[in-house]
Amino acid sequence: MSAELLNELRTAIVEMRFDDTEGLARRALEAGVKAVDVLNGACLPALDEVGVLFREGDYFLPDVLMSVRAYNSAYRLLLPGLKEGAYESRGRVMLGTVEGDIHEIGKNILHALLQGNGFDVVDLGVNVSPAVFLEKAKEHKPDIIGMSALLTTTMPVMKETIELFEKEGLKDSFRFIVGGSPLNQRFSDEIGADGYGEDAQSGVELVRRLLAS
Repeated sequence: MSAELLNELRTAIVEMRFDDTEGLARRALEAGVKAVDVLNGACLPALDEVGVLFREGDYFLPDVLMSVRAYNSAYRLLLPGLKEGAYESRGRVMLGTVEGDIHEIGKNILHALLQGNGFDVVDLGVNVSPAVFLEKAKEHKPDIIGMSALLTTTMPVMKETIELFEKEGLKDSFRFIVGGSPLNQRFSDEIGADGYGEDAQSGVELVRRLLAS
């Protein structure tokens, strides 16, 4: 019964049935399944599958966003149980779209996928200045700082942010990753970032690799 419920919840997330996922998560909890097991047995595999479908071109951004919405409906119900149980964060990631840029779809997808994969995420939103990245890094002490940009005119802010951390003597206290459609690995290397994510799913894999190294 529990296995069937978890499988049904996983399928509902993948199929973007956001009206069903909260009810399925509630039924699983009422059946005695721990919140962490619902997360690991249904929600995380579902987001992994969605990430693969997106990468392979079977899903597009609207599909991913609806799947994330379906995931969030279940996750909100699980969160109190996760905080009480044996859930252990895999690390903390701080995300923000750099100053001058208000695009955040890609960042929001990465946020959801990271959260679904067991990472704590601090989302600074959009139009984030280098000074705010620095201030919030001191406050939240993330393992990784992720910067997003969709405009070529705002890409230099990523370099300015890393240079500010260098000036403050804090560059080596954090790992920096960058992402966004106009970026590439060469740009990441040139500005001294620790990695470049081509899309949200590769961003999750990049975070995993960096924290494992």
